Amino acid sequence: MSLDLAALGRFLASAGVPVAGPLSSDLISGGRSNLTYAVTDGTHRWVVRRPPVSGLTQSAHDVAREWRVVRALQYSAVPVPPVVALCEDTSVLGAPFAVTGFVSGQVVRTREQLDAYPSVELESCVTELVRVLADLHSVDVDEVGLRGLGRPDGFLERQVALWWRQWNEVKSHDLPDADRLHAHLLSTLPDRPAHIGVVHGDYRIDNTLLDASDITKVLAVVDWELATVGDVQTDVALMCVYRQPQLDPILGLDAAWASDRLPDADAIASAYARRRGVDLDHWPFYLALANFKLAVIAQGISYRARQGAAADATSAQAEEAVAPLLAAGLTAR
Repeated sequence: MSLDLAALGRFLASAGVPVAGPLSSDLISGGRSNLTYAVTDGTHRWVVRRPPVSGLTQSAHDVAREWRVVRALQYSAVPVPPVVALCEDTSVLGAPFAVTGFVSGQVVRTREQLDAYPSVELESCVTELVRVLADLHSVDVDEVGLRGLGRPDGFLERQVALWWRQWNEVKSHDLPDADRLHAHLLSTLPDRPAHIGVVHGDYRIDNTLLDASDITKVLAVVDWELATVGDVQTDVALMCVYRQPQLDPILGLDAAWASDRLPDADAIASAYARRRGVDLDHWPFYLALANFKLAVIAQGISYRARQGAAADATSAQAEEAVAPLLAAGLTAR
């Protein structure tokens, strides 16, 4: 889908953003996430994010929410794109949209991209990714003005209920392991969250922009559409669970973050705990929950493919990941 560049130009001008000439744009990414465009006037470069044109789930594609988080983190230790403007008037482009400054970095999505780097650089890259996540979780929610972003009380209970409800909406058939894993989560639910803070909700290597000439430098964390204030240990567990081979059929490619050239999940969890000086209490529960969440996401991708709303030709393959992820959740340690 193309942008109405004339309308965008008028909005930028009305927002006090200098526009040096006619705008042009390129679609950076689309499909399962918010649509992302690179826009330029020949002098300045911006990124425009708007919801997809179909399969819209309000909570999962809330660009105003993304905007609020990125704006709040502008002067924190967490690298984020510079904010420019937010438009919630749907008459301008047909949907709300957010504009940030363009960060000239690279997105590492595939294992083939990792082949260009020696193992020592890849290890340093993961160390830096862990540092950035630890810094995010150390942000004072009140200080940056994000207290009302989420509901910390009952966060884990709602997560279990949410993903169980989602499972029953998208499952193609009953799987005993899903029932067993849900029962296990209910029986091992911690009394209270490990630590409340800003949760990214989808943190891994390909949701960051890395320096094009130095993969060990994180220039910006992106894709904040699932961000909330809640139990930050869910972020750590999901980052670790994403390291499994099942990420490949979910993303429909040889995922960089599933590469066996990167430190394994145990090493990542240990590095995070050391960086923040915390214990990962009730860690098996968090791993089980993350595996269940990812299994439901995989089933949902396959469900949409069966309904004729596949994001791409690989979407139906995502169901291959469901059974192994449920099994991993039941054996998480």
